[in-house]
Amino acid sequence: VEKGSPAPHLQKVGKITRKQVREIAEVKLNDMNTRNIDAIMRQIEGTARQMGIEVVD
Repeated sequence: VEKGSPAPHLQKVGKITRKQVREIAEVKLNDMNTRNIDAIMRQIEGTARQMGIEVVD
């Protein structure tokens, strides 16, 4: 995705799976201030939603 959505709750610009979110979380694990992978995943999912990216199972 080149650019996030100007209206993220109305216009989606892409999709990401929970498996992909977990992979991103594992990469970012050392950079985050927690070691709880679920917390990191929730943070990534929230960021994705704010950009207009839909998180799917």
